Amino acid sequence: MAAPATRRPGLLLLLAALLLAAPAAATLHPVDYLALQAVRRALSDLPGSSFFSSWDFTGDPCTFAGVSCSGDGRVVTLALGDPRAGAPGLAGAFPSASLARLAALSSLSLVPGRVSGALSPAVAALPSLRFLALSGNLISGDLPSAFSPALRTVDLSKNSFSGRIPASLLQTRSLRTLVLSHNALSGEIPRTVTSPLVHLDLRNNRLSGGVPTLPDTVVYLSLAGNRLSGRVGGVLRRLTRLSFLDLGGNWFSGELPGELFSFRIGYLQLRKNAFSGELRPAARVPAGATVDLSHNALTGRVPPELATAAAVYLNGNRFAGEVPAEIAAAAEGGRMRVLFLQDNFLTGIAVRGVPSSAAVCAHWNCVSPPPAVVAACPAKGGRGRRRPPAQCGGRRG
Repeated sequence: MAAPATRRPGLLLLLAALLLAAPAAATLHPVDYLALQAVRRALSDLPGSSFFSSWDFTGDPCTFAGVSCSGDGRVVTLALGDPRAGAPGLAGAFPSASLARLAALSSLSLVPGRVSGALSPAVAALPSLRFLALSGNLISGDLPSAFSPALRTVDLSKNSFSGRIPASLLQTRSLRTLVLSHNALSGEIPRTVTSPLVHLDLRNNRLSGGVPTLPDTVVYLSLAGNRLSGRVGGVLRRLTRLSFLDLGGNWFSGELPGELFSFRIGYLQLRKNAFSGELRPAARVPAGATVDLSHNALTGRVPPELATAAAVYLNGNRFAGEVPAEIAAAAEGGRMRVLFLQDNFLTGIAVRGVPSSAAVCAHWNCVSPPPAVVAACPAKGGRGRRRPPAQCGGRRG
């Protein structure tokens, strides 16, 4: 009689363990499920948008457009609206109470649309939130008093926020990008900025007062279109990594630090302020840069260090003397596509032929601009008139 087959209980146990360990689709946490349902009730597609067409709650919400979940069934990313350029956004009331229940949320974004309401501290301070972008909607009220310490990017631009910038926001330990432009924020910029900011955009608000000391990590700085004032030379000297600077349309005063022109700034916009004194660049500006110092009270001679720029706007100042030969040659050779010198006190503008692609203007100085310059000046740049001799004193021209 044959012996019975030997059983292998160890092998069976191993197979059972492997089956139990096999990955399975996690079920969405019931709190997050209810929160997403509330979000859907609060918001709707604008005409032409079909973002919510995939939000069918008979299926798995983790497969919905704009929703990403973690392995344990929590919503970690919520991108509301069609992100394609020009796509219609969403409408409705911003669902703060529902969003605040998404405890594991790390990224929240909303495409431009017509979503109104307020941003509650409970949403802004979600403990895992790293990315918050709600630009281009109708969200209003004060900014929250508390923000998540994990935040790296905050973009609340082009809304209707008012009140002051909370001091805690600029002390968020991981914050790299802060965009609050095109709102109705007022008061002073908080005096203590400890966030390691790289990109700071506060333009087109109603901010007043001076500019605090900023971290030397800043690469992009825009404070244009506010009511800021005072001297900023000390602040700017520290920002050696700047590649973009826009302080236009404020009331800043004092001299510009020569070091500023040696930074790798591709766009330097300081127009419509009250900067004064002579320009003494420490080095040539980066090749191809745009330098706009128009409508200030700058004096002295036009520095030749600007000759490497692609566009130079010095109109509406008090520059005197002759235009440097290096700058004239750059305009004649087409390397400088814009040279605006009008409304100064210049006595020599030796620019001859100008390419058709260039715009060179020099009217209302103490010498008549050459015919080539008159021909190259767009209509908005003015005509070829010179100042009356009485305004030029002893200047020759």
